[in-house]
Amino acid sequence: MQSDADFLPADPKLLTLHQRLATSGARAAHVFSLDDELYLAVPQLSEDIEGQAAHMNAGNSDIDAPIYRWTDGRFVDDNRLACPAGEDAQIFHMNGEAFLAFANLRTGKGPYEANTNSLIYRREAGAWALAHQIPTYGAKQWHHFSFDGRQFLALAQGLTVPHYKPLGHGRSAILEWKNGAWEEIQVLGGRWGYNWQYFEAGGHRFLAYADHVSPSLIYRWDGTAFIPYQSFAEKSGRSFHYFAHEGDDWLAFAAIDGASTLYRWNGELFVHHQSLGGTGGREFELIDSPHGLFLIRICFIEGTPAAPKTDLASQIFKWQDGKFELVEEFPTFGATDASHFRADGKDYLAVSNSLTPDVRFRQDMVIYKLQLDRA
Repeated sequence: MQSDADFLPADPKLLTLHQRLATSGARAAHVFSLDDELYLAVPQLSEDIEGQAAHMNAGNSDIDAPIYRWTDGRFVDDNRLACPAGEDAQIFHMNGEAFLAFANLRTGKGPYEANTNSLIYRREAGAWALAHQIPTYGAKQWHHFSFDGRQFLALAQGLTVPHYKPLGHGRSAILEWKNGAWEEIQVLGGRWGYNWQYFEAGGHRFLAYADHVSPSLIYRWDGTAFIPYQSFAEKSGRSFHYFAHEGDDWLAFAAIDGASTLYRWNGELFVHHQSLGGTGGREFELIDSPHGLFLIRICFIEGTPAAPKTDLASQIFKWQDGKFELVEEFPTFGATDASHFRADGKDYLAVSNSLTPDVRFRQDMVIYKLQLDRA
């Protein structure tokens, strides 16, 4: 069992370890508010099977996603929802109702089935009820966005592993809410999708898309469909994060086998502005606070799935003089996500760790207290 010190820098500056949660292959740290309460949803990929050799894609995938509620300054167990091989979670609101959508990668304990339903729950009378089961193939993320009174879900999905075969097209797609159901309206070229980000910049509506084996790019809405606009990497894409700051539009991009990079909108394209680190990048979290603008880069693994290095440093940057400067690095272990939240007048950061150094799933999620004034 790792000690608290294993999750902290040698000389902590901004971070204090506040709480550890016993999770298994945690793939997201989704903090959200609902009915004046603060919650944390943690989709989990897998749990260890006794006697099975360690592998980051092994284990029992037929597990639940724990839901925690913030009570008396800590997260406590609130619920568990069926969520096999959960890769991501997103709360969204539509027609006055709250929904919690999970992207479900697969089912089984080996062999696995990647053709499975991704589950969307609806809040009913203070509880979660299963509302929609949408057939997906190796699903990685749902991303909800809306404009002109229309509601959309972008689905990142797909695998190109030889023993997996999709029942349908198996590619990433965009769905729209029509006539009481989610209807697929556009299929994209992505064959191993990871992440979406909808944003508006320069008078355009953009949808950024990160993919592992296909190009990562942004699409532009032309009035009837999203069309390719700008490419960022041919492969290994993991995430995009858009923000506006100091009168400019910015886009951070992470590629697990390449560099993480910050781009600035020049009125026509996003152009390279600065590097944010090398390989291993998986996700970003932005914190706009009275103490400045901070960007957190979460790092997952280096190497191959057969022999991954899971103990990596993730970073906290602060915006200074027109760029991000590194202010702290902290240890993470197969980290997949981070979520900033404020509670009781204080700043916190939830970080989902998914793997131990010896590639086992039973690894703690960590809740840090943030002292941003010390940056």
